[in-house]
Order: sequence, then C-alpha cells, then structure tokens
Amino acid sequence: MTGRKPSFFYSLKAVLWSFVGLRRKSDFDVDPARLNPIHVIVAGLIAVAVFIGILVAIVKAVVAQ
Repeated sequence: MTGRKPSFFYSLKAVLWSFVGLRRKSDFDVDPARLNPIHVIVAGLIAVAVFIGILVAIVKAVVAQ
C-alpha cells in the first residue's frame, strides 16, 4: 500500500467515518501511509461546512413553522 498515491476521496471517507465515530482498527493502521494531511484538512472543512449548513437549514425550517 505504500506505493499507492493518496486519494482525496479516501481522505474524505476517513473524515466522514470519523465524524460518525465508526472506524476499523485496520483503517487506523494504514492511515499514516494513505492519508495526505492537506486532503484531511480540506475534507474536514468541507464536512464541517456541510454539517453546519444542514443544521442551519433544519433550524430555519423548524422556526418558520
């Protein structure tokens, strides 16, 4: 696995599963070789922005009723 190029989608998947709190130990073991820190930061920022957007939309929908 050390020869594989780090993928943004692998990093995004790792961040999303970490948000939920469901990661396998085997995934944690291969993360240092497969995750690019820049990809993780960008994926984290995207995930947080989407999460906040969903929360704001839910609050607006509830308050509007």
